[in-house]
Amino acid sequence: MSGWKQRKAGEGYGMSLTYCFSSWAAHVVKVSKAKAGGITIDKVWTVMDCGVAVNPDVIRQQVEGSIVMALGAATTHEVTFAKGSAVEKNFDKYPLPRLRDIPPIEVHIMDNGEAAGGAGEPALPGFTPALTNAIFDLTGTRVRKLPFDLKKV
Repeated sequence: MSGWKQRKAGEGYGMSLTYCFSSWAAHVVKVSKAKAGGITIDKVWTVMDCGVAVNPDVIRQQVEGSIVMALGAATTHEVTFAKGSAVEKNFDKYPLPRLRDIPPIEVHIMDNGEAAGGAGEPALPGFTPALTNAIFDLTGTRVRKLPFDLKKV
């Protein structure tokens, strides 16, 4: 699905697998060097196995939302403190991912007739490891601190 076996020079791929809330979520993230420097996330593929797919559109939306939330946590969400108080006290000071920051996301849902599990939560924790593994595959550098700036990797 992701073209993992047809990988080309100048592309980094990373993957992860998560099990929680009685569901499996597997991510593959593809990155490349950005023209202006740093890293671009080219695409995200996710396979979700949450048992019987009662409403596939809602499952897809939950997975996409989890990926966007995880992207923000990995790259922009940071609360800083000055003189014992948070600097970012409202959303106007708290950087959230914008539409221009969201890579293409392809979600595949396995409908296997098993008991229904969680649909939103399982896709969140595995995104950042897949992203940082892709960055390592491309650059040879491990990301060790969150959040990190994709423009400075």
